Amino acid sequence: MANTKSAAKRARQTERRSLRNRSVLTRIRTLSKRASAAGGKPADITALLSAIDKAAKRGIIHRNAGNRRKARFARARAIKT
Repeated sequence: MANTKSAAKRARQTERRSLRNRSVLTRIRTLSKRASAAGGKPADITALLSAIDKAAKRGIIHRNAGNRRKARFARARAIKT
């Protein structure tokens, strides 16, 4: 429980941001499953890479984490093909 007005405001802001960030991360997970599927469409792959870049740009995931996710996805695609 917040003791000051500013602490209460920060708690509200954190709650809003957490919900927004959670939805972005869930979308990335969904897109990665869809893109990794047997018949991964090029549109799904593009959407995944774009979502990862946007999340990294906004600070939802760390920049290096975004690069790592993209590299792992590309490596997995190369092995399958």
